[in-house]
Amino acid sequence: MPRSRLINAVLLGGWLLAVTLLAYLVRQPLAGFAVAAALALIWMSWSMQRLRSLPAPSVTPADTPAHPGHDPRRVRLLAAQFRALRNAVAALPDAVVLLDDQCHALWFNPAAGALLGLQRPLHLHCNLREQLRDTAIGDWLAAGANEPLQDAPAPQDPLRHLSLSLIPVGESQRLLLARDISTLARLEQMRRDFVANVSHELRTPLTVIHGYLELLDPEDVPQLAGVLNDMRGQSKRMAQIVEDLLTLSRLETQTGANEEPVAMAPLLATLRREAEALSQGRHRITLEVETPADLFGSLKDLHSACSNLVSNAVRYTPSGGGIRIRWERRDDGNGAFSVIDTGYGIPAHHISRLTERFYRVSSSRSRDSGGTGLGLSIVKHALGMHQARIEIRSEPGQGSTFTALFPAARMLLPIAAADAAPVD
Repeated sequence: MPRSRLINAVLLGGWLLAVTLLAYLVRQPLAGFAVAAALALIWMSWSMQRLRSLPAPSVTPADTPAHPGHDPRRVRLLAAQFRALRNAVAALPDAVVLLDDQCHALWFNPAAGALLGLQRPLHLHCNLREQLRDTAIGDWLAAGANEPLQDAPAPQDPLRHLSLSLIPVGESQRLLLARDISTLARLEQMRRDFVANVSHELRTPLTVIHGYLELLDPEDVPQLAGVLNDMRGQSKRMAQIVEDLLTLSRLETQTGANEEPVAMAPLLATLRREAEALSQGRHRITLEVETPADLFGSLKDLHSACSNLVSNAVRYTPSGGGIRIRWERRDDGNGAFSVIDTGYGIPAHHISRLTERFYRVSSSRSRDSGGTGLGLSIVKHALGMHQARIEIRSEPGQGSTFTALFPAARMLLPIAAADAAPVD
């Protein structure tokens, strides 16, 4: 095989391998191909410019180029590959935009026109932050785009939903990828509506069934006492699942909350009483209040999130264990509500999935403890409404620590404590 063909075969194989690896890593074949293809375009464009900028070749007596980079056949083959790859990227349904370190659009494919409103040659070298200002995407870019933007309306069509990510390329360039997720968004909305409607429809018959079961006294029919107690327990469990589903549906569809200053001292006292009532003396429960700070947010949603963390600790900690409820203000000004238990602990490979709906580390243990599998999903969504997040640390046999981290902007300090607080 001639050397030029061998080199190009190796190059093509390398890019195919890059496509495969990227598609595997992001679990999105189109996104992986878009990244790899765009990187290939950048590299090939640079290579062609470099080859064309070389001085005129000096020809040896055998009419052979003095340097392999001067081979005209290699330049033509590289140009053909560049055109083919450019056409492939142009056919992608995802928008691909190459940006410099100042957020100027150096190059973009045709899909960027439909998804982001970019047109050639009008928007070539335009500042994308300025072009998309007053939009969710523009605000995301202005904030640094450190994390992917999962759901944002398209600038030209608010009914179209986009998912965006920004990938560093070298030292001074970045690659913006935008996917149309409108179909997924519609399906997700249909799922939410279905869950909410089914939960509402189930609530009334379950209430009736549970009411009639309460009227039946097991002492009147001793031979059915066990059956009646099981039926009561299961009907109560189903009612709790319905209530959790309704709560989760409300949090998922709620765009804002009725926020107000929330006094943490009475909330923490309520959480401790609830934990003691659920524990029934089986655990050592302590409350550690290390800051007088309150929170700005929704009392109902904050109670729901914190109560779920506390009740989980009680359910999954064996009798005789300890549970600590802690409220503190960290050095960076953020608030931290933590629940530390001495329970079974959670293997590391489960932790990333704990906030998924109905995900269980141990199905039998969850059923025995009375959990619905929705508590941590509710916690995640309730905290998200407060720009907060959940942090989980756990080791099997060593217990777990669940921490709700609140941004410093939501912390409300007493006047004396605020005056004494260091100014950043």
